[in-house]
Amino acid sequence: MKREARLLLGKACDSLILSIEFFNRPHDLGRATTTLILLDHAFEMLLKASIVHRGGRIREKRAKETIGFDKCARCALSDGSIKFLTEEQALILQAINNLRDAAQHHLLDMSENQLYMHTQAGLTLFRDLLMQVFGRDLCKLLPNRVLPVSTSAPMDLMTMFDNEINEIIKLLNPGSRHKLEAQARLRPLVILDASVKGAKEQPSPGKLKRLGSKLVAGTRWQDLFPGVSSIEISTTGTGPSLSLRWTKKEGPPFHVVPEGTPGATVVAVRRVDELRFYNLSLSQLAENVGLTRPKTTAMVRHLKLEEDADCFKPVPMGKTVYKRYSQKAIDRIKEELGKVSIEEVWKTHRPKYHKAA
Repeated sequence: MKREARLLLGKACDSLILSIEFFNRPHDLGRATTTLILLDHAFEMLLKASIVHRGGRIREKRAKETIGFDKCARCALSDGSIKFLTEEQALILQAINNLRDAAQHHLLDMSENQLYMHTQAGLTLFRDLLMQVFGRDLCKLLPNRVLPVSTSAPMDLMTMFDNEINEIIKLLNPGSRHKLEAQARLRPLVILDASVKGAKEQPSPGKLKRLGSKLVAGTRWQDLFPGVSSIEISTTGTGPSLSLRWTKKEGPPFHVVPEGTPGATVVAVRRVDELRFYNLSLSQLAENVGLTRPKTTAMVRHLKLEEDADCFKPVPMGKTVYKRYSQKAIDRIKEELGKVSIEEVWKTHRPKYHKAA
């Protein structure tokens, strides 16, 4: 292992152990905030260690600082030579990161069940990535005396939200002087819902007030937080081996949000039919750019289009997975054809079964 990766991984494990320690403390003084801050730091260090270990860069050319959390997650999710993160795993990361922002910079009141869900899911994800990227068992890196977060499984996500909403409504009852507390408790629910949908949102007091009024008026929380309704949690094992993972129910698929999209996280929910977006086969792509199929394949390789989520996606249909391209792939190829010679591209990227011209 590279020395930089080893040192970053050591920092990641240190922060993870400290987050577990704060979660398991017998008092609540700064407990939720510190747990989230340390867990978020553990993941940023783990992402950077993994990127370096797989031959990637965590510092742009001539940059003084390393890349941030979002860029690390984007690299881990979409860089073909480095990729080790799934879209559902990215949801957990961006939810933890967004909750850390709120906890560190404003007011955030999380119930024990919510804090447990995010921390246990985070610990499971850390364990999975550590084994996948480094081939290491987390249990062998933890001191023998460390208790991994909790020995009991949580309630299901829907029941947890039902209980949260009931408590918030109590705080908002007429005559109550706990509206600020109600907003602090509503904030993590809004952040979680936004994170699932791909928005990097810290809700304003006005929005929290409006949501609170709708809840008191009897609006179902499922209608106000549709993103959360698309996620469920599953648990396996018991005691120290307990794993908690998020899975997505049937519904709109995820997609990688283009870098620089205002107010967006790395992963969002695609609101269009995938086959409508990725509506071109290789033959149709070739026809649209005026090349043969083999030369179109050479251009795809030259431009690394299969590493660009805006241009390409393997779409499963039944037991077969089809390569599908979007309209943006046409634009990319046509633009490149105005800059390079297709014959030069062919010499370098032609399929192996085609001899050089």
